[in-house]
Amino acid sequence: MAAVLHDDRSPEDLRSWRRIGSRTCALGGLALLGAFWGSAVAVAGMNALYLCVSLLGCAFILRDFRIGVVLLIVLMPISSSDVFPHAMLGITGLNPLNLLLVATLGSCLLQGLADGSIRRFMPRALLWLYIVPFLVAGALGSRHVGDIAPVLFMYNNPLQFDSASGYLRDLVFRPLLLVVFALLVGAAVSKSEKSEKFLVPMVISIWVMALMVIVFVFLSGVTLAQLGGTDSRQTLSALGMHANDLGRLYAVAYALLLFTWAETKETGLRLALLASMGLVVVALVLTFSRAAFFGFIVVNVLFLLWHRSAKTLVFLGLLTAVALLLLPGAVYDRMETGVEGGLDAISAGRIEGIWLPLLPEVLRSPIYGNGLGSILWSDAMRRGILWTGQPHNAYLETVLDIGIAGLILVCAYFALVWKGFRALSVDPSLSPSLRGFYQGAAAGLASFLIASIAGSSLTPVPAQVFLWLAIGMMQGHRAHRRAFVK
Repeated sequence: MAAVLHDDRSPEDLRSWRRIGSRTCALGGLALLGAFWGSAVAVAGMNALYLCVSLLGCAFILRDFRIGVVLLIVLMPISSSDVFPHAMLGITGLNPLNLLLVATLGSCLLQGLADGSIRRFMPRALLWLYIVPFLVAGALGSRHVGDIAPVLFMYNNPLQFDSASGYLRDLVFRPLLLVVFALLVGAAVSKSEKSEKFLVPMVISIWVMALMVIVFVFLSGVTLAQLGGTDSRQTLSALGMHANDLGRLYAVAYALLLFTWAETKETGLRLALLASMGLVVVALVLTFSRAAFFGFIVVNVLFLLWHRSAKTLVFLGLLTAVALLLLPGAVYDRMETGVEGGLDAISAGRIEGIWLPLLPEVLRSPIYGNGLGSILWSDAMRRGILWTGQPHNAYLETVLDIGIAGLILVCAYFALVWKGFRALSVDPSLSPSLRGFYQGAAAGLASFLIASIAGSSLTPVPAQVFLWLAIGMMQGHRAHRRAFVK
């Protein structure tokens, strides 16, 4: 018994055996995990693979939530398309993006509680000027689900909800994920010394979004004339986003790339941004969205105004001349659509077919609106006068849904965002790349707000994803500065 209890091995031998045991256990655990997920993939297919990758990502996120923010920057733009999985194991809402978002938010809040930074997580202007009116309108609208026009449940793409809970899920909570995304980006930037690194995943996501349309058009075999035709505006909808929404997204992405390229001093980054701009312009042209074309022009005009020099004028003049010569005739045909038919024809029938029939709805509740998505239960929709489920004017939609008071609050918030972008674009404490980024964010915001006269929304929509990325980074820099001052 004494011989058994007595271990005459040296401490070095014991440590060696412990290391061997630890490695054996780790390898065994990995082998068991691989066997389990291999079996799961054999039974559940790619859904199990998506779930496995998501859970592995969550494990790293718990260590540092900024890893999750980087993944979200890459995945958030593409998550609205149909090429991204929206459900796993047959459960709607269980998808890689939501898992990463929940894990990143949880890790961020835990770290914020530990170091006290949670007080700077939610900016007051965002809460009171934007989120609160949005939530109030959602609460008002949830009472009208039973009043939705029956025809909306008979379309080729019918509404995905028929209850108050489904309404809140699709029209309130899901859009607010973009705001949560911006808050997480802000928290990550506030804890990073070199926030320029967040531009890398942004460029990657822009490449993914641009290539998605270019590859789709190439593989589909559709001609440019067909893409630009008024009867083929739904061609790109097979990707899960309308061509106009994709076009607005590309216009904002182009603004961020252009102004960052103009200010950065790094040769490698300038070449990458230049290549990215070329790719985005091709994708934007393929959308044949006139609103996107106009937004693109707004961005370039602002670039000329903010970078006034003979060199810039000559360069852009030559570039514009070459572009006008190379543009296919289908683009000119698209731009001239409805010119000879008056304003209603230019607006693709929006004035007489949508905006005028909806004006009486504004008078129903002009101050605080009729609730989010109120066009769905409007008299014009119920009588069959309208042919669309959206007003195709962001400002009219805001007045209908949130009222004049809501429009004032939302516009006040975007005015503060514009002011913040412009202030950071001349901040000497930031690197040239970041100053250019915020110049591009201001130009992209102006482009989006002007183009929204003919569509989109002032509430969170996928076309705004790069704007919310810029808003999040702006909030992060402000929070970092306040923490440094204290």
